Amino acid sequence: MKLGRIIIPRHIYILPSFSLPTSTSSSIRSFPPSPNNLNLSFPVRRRATIRSMSDSIETGVPQRRSLYPPIEPYNNGILKVSDTHTLYWEQSGNPDGHPVVFLHGGPGGGTSPNNRRFFDPEFYRIVLFDQRGAGKSTPHACLEENTTWDLVNDIEKLREHLKIPEWQVFGGSWGSTLALTYSQSHPDKVTGLVLRGIFLIRKKEVDWFYEGGAAAIYPDAWEEFRDLIPENERGSLVDAYHKRLNSDDLETQYAAARAWTKWEMMTAHLLPNDGNIQKAEDDKFSLAFARIENHYFVNKAFFTSDSHLLDNIDKIRHIKTTIVQGRYDVVCPMMSAWDLHKAWPEADLKIVGDAGHSANEPGIAAELVVANEKMKAFVG
Repeated sequence: MKLGRIIIPRHIYILPSFSLPTSTSSSIRSFPPSPNNLNLSFPVRRRATIRSMSDSIETGVPQRRSLYPPIEPYNNGILKVSDTHTLYWEQSGNPDGHPVVFLHGGPGGGTSPNNRRFFDPEFYRIVLFDQRGAGKSTPHACLEENTTWDLVNDIEKLREHLKIPEWQVFGGSWGSTLALTYSQSHPDKVTGLVLRGIFLIRKKEVDWFYEGGAAAIYPDAWEEFRDLIPENERGSLVDAYHKRLNSDDLETQYAAARAWTKWEMMTAHLLPNDGNIQKAEDDKFSLAFARIENHYFVNKAFFTSDSHLLDNIDKIRHIKTTIVQGRYDVVCPMMSAWDLHKAWPEADLKIVGDAGHSANEPGIAAELVVANEKMKAFVG
């Protein structure tokens, strides 16, 4: 059963059109009241659209939903941002196009060539970089001078180095945290935001994933993560892992990093993804991923309050924004996207009904491409 849609402010109505479905899809739709409409109406502050990966047309206008073909950078380099840290950066797409910066997750996850494919290479000047200690940036897995505010300053240094006056910002998971923080610090430099898998780095979010909440859904994967830690240290697994990830013994660090990374990789997709899970066996990747993530969580992202990002929404309320969230995201559960949506109803929330956390899940990838396609009309 497909759902037809006409948008009427402040109300949502749902009406079946009785056309035979070719695949599963559902959306929250708006429909005008009439004597023949028996659906109940109720007030809303802003619509949220629920999609499955099969939805391909909105308001009668076809939207590209597939990733763009793989491309190579047209240049890259190393930027020294402090006496300690250097960052790897690259540019691909159109050198004269609209700039967009991709903020990777973790923190500590680094970028990959596939990240370029969310953007139209004929329209966008695509900027990727590895945050402090991650990917090709050096020193590897370094925690010194590695805070949220250091990363915000690095983004500005990179923008100035590349002589970019302003740019679109794209980030998922921790990348959404950093995108929000950067935008709130430099709203005049941001032309638009595309956010995915919202992580506001509040205590309840960290506790959900690392202190037992998500274990209700993945008890088998959880036991592997939990059992590395002796029972007498399980009062705070984040702290117990912090101790091991900062051990003087490198093998102790590697063991903790593999367990920490495997837990996240096993839960990041709605359906298990063996290739993703295998990342945990790469000691170089997992050490940076686990050490830097844990460092930020122990230090509460270096924010002064648990609600820092929500408290500062007014600074970016005017910025054109799309939020893409998997309904069954276990790593960054939908409560955070919903809290952000309630605080920021002007942003467009897309809920993908058949997806978990990863940007590489088909439904999420499709909505991210659509968001960037729509942003072209706004910034072009």
